[in-house]
Amino acid sequence: MLENQKVNIKIKLAALWASVTFCYLYGDYFELYTPGKIDSLITGDNVLDSPTKLLIASIILVIPSVMVALSVILKPKPNRILNIIFGLLFTLMMLLIGVNSLTEWYSFYVFLAFAESIITILIVYYAWKWPREA
Repeated sequence: MLENQKVNIKIKLAALWASVTFCYLYGDYFELYTPGKIDSLITGDNVLDSPTKLLIASIILVIPSVMVALSVILKPKPNRILNIIFGLLFTLMMLLIGVNSLTEWYSFYVFLAFAESIITILIVYYAWKWPREA
């Protein structure tokens, strides 16, 4: 019989944030293969067509990456609060993106948004159910 070690909540949350970050990266990478995407990047005629929009996108996407480390480093109370807040925020964002991406070429994006939503819902669930001291 194989032993099933109990995984610390902080490690669970960090692993989930790492997983969702990879999904975000793959979604953005795969989007480069959609028709017209490279041309729009070359001409500057795309959704991130200004320094301000690029900065906002960077701020949004740094959150899941930093949450990997913060989930391990922070004390339980702020850790739990941030995981619940950002987990809910990113679930909502991904559901909105998924609904607004329902086209043939973006079916991969819808799939990833669904997977990302499940992962961020798990983040909220585990943070909400954070183990209490005896």
